[in-house]
Amino acid sequence: MYHCGLLLVLLNLSSDVGGSVSQAEVDRHLEQGREFLARGQLQDALTEYHAAVRGDPDNYLTYYKRGAVFLALSKSKQALQDFDKVLQLKSDFTAARLQRAKVLWKQADFVKAEQEYLNVLRIDPDNAEASTALQDMEPLKMKYSNAKLLMDEGYYTDAVQLLTQTIEFSPWSPELREHRADCHVAMENYLSAIPDMRASTKLLPDNTLGYFKLSTTLYQLGMVDESLKEIRECLKLDPEHKSCLPFYRKLKKVSKKLNEARDAEESRDFSTCLSSAFSVLDLEPSVDHVRFLAHHFLCKHAANSEDSDLAIKHCQEAVKIRREPGILCDSAEAYLNAEMFDDAIRDAKEALEMDEGFQRAKELLQKAQQDQKRSERRDYYKILGVTKTATKQEITKAYRKAAQKWHPDNFKDGAEKKKAEKKFIDIAAAKEVLTDEEKRRQFDRGEDPLDPESGKHSGYNPFQEFHRFHGSPFQFKFQFN
Repeated sequence: MYHCGLLLVLLNLSSDVGGSVSQAEVDRHLEQGREFLARGQLQDALTEYHAAVRGDPDNYLTYYKRGAVFLALSKSKQALQDFDKVLQLKSDFTAARLQRAKVLWKQADFVKAEQEYLNVLRIDPDNAEASTALQDMEPLKMKYSNAKLLMDEGYYTDAVQLLTQTIEFSPWSPELREHRADCHVAMENYLSAIPDMRASTKLLPDNTLGYFKLSTTLYQLGMVDESLKEIRECLKLDPEHKSCLPFYRKLKKVSKKLNEARDAEESRDFSTCLSSAFSVLDLEPSVDHVRFLAHHFLCKHAANSEDSDLAIKHCQEAVKIRREPGILCDSAEAYLNAEMFDDAIRDAKEALEMDEGFQRAKELLQKAQQDQKRSERRDYYKILGVTKTATKQEITKAYRKAAQKWHPDNFKDGAEKKKAEKKFIDIAAAKEVLTDEEKRRQFDRGEDPLDPESGKHSGYNPFQEFHRFHGSPFQFKFQFN
């Protein structure tokens, strides 16, 4: 954007060249416009110059002043129109030709810019600005030409480098932006392409193709709602656009299902969440980052439907697409729910390698290691068939039921009785640990308080439980061979 002080200098110079305007009302608008410029209020200044042009449509200086304000607002198309009008009214006004040439240069229209500078030199052969500009433009023209050759040959990285150097001097060229965006897309650097695509839609009026490219690129990245917003801009320009309309219809369905899944996730309606995620996979068979969103929902929540295998399957698919710490933790949790401790430990460790301060990964790794250690010993929760959140009352009830079933007096001598004796000992031990708050906490930390090797064994004798079993009518003797 032009510096306001420089802009005022340009306008003062133009006033000196053109003299005064006779109409009092036009003069008032021009003066008001100048005051707004001094305060940096460019849009207000533009309003005043619009009024001045309407009041005196044959005054070339008024068009020039308005064109300078358009330039300050980066509205190159309108600026060119005003400079063209100036030159229609006064063809030897070199200040307007120089400004017009600058706009063409910034638009990378080097042929027309070069011609305009030559026009200035024909009027003023000693014009230093035009001579210097012609010299400086040559290397830019060469860079742009070489960049297009490199693109054609598939050397996209080198082409991007030359295009970037050219854009530095020609930032208003939609063509340069589109070329650089195409290079990034060819290299699958979609995130790098998006700023240039956005710039192209702003620089080129009615750029339906630009909006289509921007929308499809955002979609490739899984940015579905943003993609939907841009495709709607295309349809505002052309409601029946042959590419935008069918893409919009598909995109709208995918967006709806993803939003349904998010809403269901927040309300913990996991059945709807999973159903919507499956619908997304049906609607989008090939775009990985959109499918990732659906796989991720299924990875996180399929286990809530007690289908650990389904959760693991979709976690694996999600990790294939995005191997990130958070996704690896979701995968580790799915493995943990399935008691696949080695896999859970592997994914939690990988998440920590990517982000050593990731607290969730630390906690999952610790839990997986503890649960794995516990799995190698007796799992008292499993023995009684209760959850890890079971109350003491639920544990006692489960104990009574299991003890009634596996009391050795229910079995005849032999292998079955020996099996029952072992089962009953485990059942008694489970009740001992899980109904004692301190012992249960130890067990939940991965320690077995009844393991003599732990150093915390309290002298508990499981055989006594046979005689303490509430209401037991059984009398029996253990048989050890």
